[in-house]
This record gives sequence, C-alpha cells and structure tokens, in this order.
Amino acid sequence: MSSLAATVQNIFNEPGCAKNGRKSEAERKKGCTKQLQPGSAAGGCAFDGAKIALQPFTDVAHLVHGPIACEGNSWDNRGAASSGSNLWRTAFTTDLSETDIVFGGEKRLCEAIKEIIDKCDPPAIFVDQTCIPAMIGDDVNAVCKAASQRFGKPVIPINSPGFVGSKNLGNKPAGEALLDYVIGTQEPDYTTPYDINLIGEYNLSGELWQVKPLLDELGVRILSCISGDGKYSQVASSHRARAAMLVCSKSMINVARKMDQRYGIPFFEGSFYGIQDSSESLRQIARLLVERGAPKDLLGRTQAVIAREKAWAWAAIEPYKPRFEGKKALLITGGVKSWSVVAALQQAGLELVGTSVKKSTREDKERIKELLGQDAHMIEDRRRAKCTGC
Repeated sequence: MSSLAATVQNIFNEPGCAKNGRKSEAERKKGCTKQLQPGSAAGGCAFDGAKIALQPFTDVAHLVHGPIACEGNSWDNRGAASSGSNLWRTAFTTDLSETDIVFGGEKRLCEAIKEIIDKCDPPAIFVDQTCIPAMIGDDVNAVCKAASQRFGKPVIPINSPGFVGSKNLGNKPAGEALLDYVIGTQEPDYTTPYDINLIGEYNLSGELWQVKPLLDELGVRILSCISGDGKYSQVASSHRARAAMLVCSKSMINVARKMDQRYGIPFFEGSFYGIQDSSESLRQIARLLVERGAPKDLLGRTQAVIAREKAWAWAAIEPYKPRFEGKKALLITGGVKSWSVVAALQQAGLELVGTSVKKSTREDKERIKELLGQDAHMIEDRRRAKCTGC
C-alpha cells in the first residue's frame, strides 16, 4: 500500500470519531465522505482542507506543488490573522507546466525550495502536494527529505491531493504531517505548569486575541496554537504542554488524540463562543492543569475571572436586548459554529429559526438539538435552503 493510501486508510480508522466508531469494518474501508461530482467543488477538496488547516502558521513558507490554479483557488481564503510574520500570506507555487507533467516535476520542486530558502530563509517549508504530481508519481516525500538534508531546514511534505476526498477530510492528513515530521522535534526554551495547546484554533479575524488576555491574566501560557498565529518552533515543541483544548469540532481530533496517546497530554473539546461555553472552557483548562500539577489556587482565580467577565458581558448585552426582542435569525455557518454561535445569539436575546450544518459532525447536531429542540431546522444544502420563518 502506498504511503498516501496508508495515511488515508489510517484516518478512516480514527477511534476519536464517534461516528466512525459506530461503523462496521467494511464501512470504514469505504471512507468517511462522498466523492464530489465532476464540476461541483462545493465545500472544497482535500488539498484545500489541508492548506487552510496549516496556512495560519505565520513564519512558514507554504509551497503548493502543482499547477498555478491550485494556489490561486486556495490562497488566503481563510481570514486568519498574525501578530508577527506575514510570510504565510505570500503565495508560493511550482506552477507545473505541461512539460513538467510529461517529464515529472521533482526537479522543479527542488528548485522552488532552494529559491524560497535563498530569498526568504524561513524556519521551515510546508510542501502541499496536489492532484497532478500525485497522479504522475512525483515522490514528494523523497524530494523533501533530500532538501532537508541539503539545506539544513525542515521541509515537510503534506500529502493531501484533492482527489483523496473532501475539504473536511483534508484536515486530517495535515494533522498527520505535523505528528510525523514536526511535533516533538524541538524543545521549548522553558516550560511552566500552566502550558497548554490550542488545537484546531485558526485565529479567524483575530478571535484568539479576544480570549488570550484572560489566559494571560490567569498565568496560562499558550505553548502552541495549531495553527492560528502559530510559529513553527512552537508546534515543534508542543509535546511539552500539560493540557490541550480541541477548539474546532473534530477538525484535528487525530492530533489531539495522538498527542494524548504519545505524550500524555489530556484534552477536551470546548468553544470560546458565548458566555456559557467560554466560561466552561476556562474551567476545564484550569481543572486539567491542576490535575497535571498546577497550583490549586488556579481554580479559584479562574472562577473569579469568570464571574467578573460574565457580569461585564451581560451588562454589555443588556442595552441591545430590547432591539432583539421578537427578532428571528437564521444562522448560515457550519462545523463547530453551527451550535456554538447558536448559544451566543440566544444569550443576546435572538430567536434562532435554524442553522446550517455543512461540515458538522453527529455530535454537533446533537448539541444543536439540545439548544433548539428535537425539531431544530438544520440545513444540509445551503444552495437549496428555504426558510419562511424569518
């Protein structure tokens, strides 16, 4: 079995996924997603999923090995924000031509890696493989290994060509690449009893920065954020964290589970959307850290911060409630936000008539039912959605 096929098959056997756990062995071998119909790119491909999962690492050069259209269709399509380097926003591609497709693109890939190192000197390069080089047989793993030895820098192959499956599936091979080539390869300058990892947090529109001051106040250090506003050295040393929070529902469950398995880092799934979910996430972080040896006063300090912030948040919301009274809203999002944002809008006084569930897991849908009732209007296909309740 090829390396790519073995990786995909391993992903299909993810025990951390409740839906996968209910399948028979034969069903698991079929995979976790329906293949897209020709001409329909709704939701993106596996390459797109891998690209956006890792691109928020800010100081890494992200090189797309394939035709230029692959980079053009995926570049900067996630509104992540950086507090430091903007190298991640530079589009790098090998721009394979018809000649490269006939004779192979490995030489062109090696030349592109050298050019990036000469001009940008990043701490690492992530090489995203797309459909064309995968189909013509370019050995991206071998090229990256040789380039790492030649230039003395990590050159990481991300084997997630688009034909493997959907955008949702593409997050998983990206996580496997981090586990295989990055996590555990460096040591942090120092550690503390308050070190945590945030997994599946992409700092969209700078949302991570809204909660980071609270963690800073509690003394909790984000050792690594995978991958929003993250840096290569941080993820490489993330195996020294004491606890982890899985933010995006199941997008990188394989990373969280295997880091628990390999390094003994316990994790929980939480959300920083809404008063209740944010409060519970802070409590869970404190509990896990105390269980791993942090001073017990962290629990009391966390409760005090939560009480203060809740009072401030409710006071800030109160003036808007008369305007929201009797107003209905239809939430068009997906994944973890399909339920976490519901809770936040309800707390503001809005009545939710439905929410889209594209890319949402079975667990996400169960949480929606808890919030909106068993007859909750969940929209699978937004293009065909009709709502008369607004």
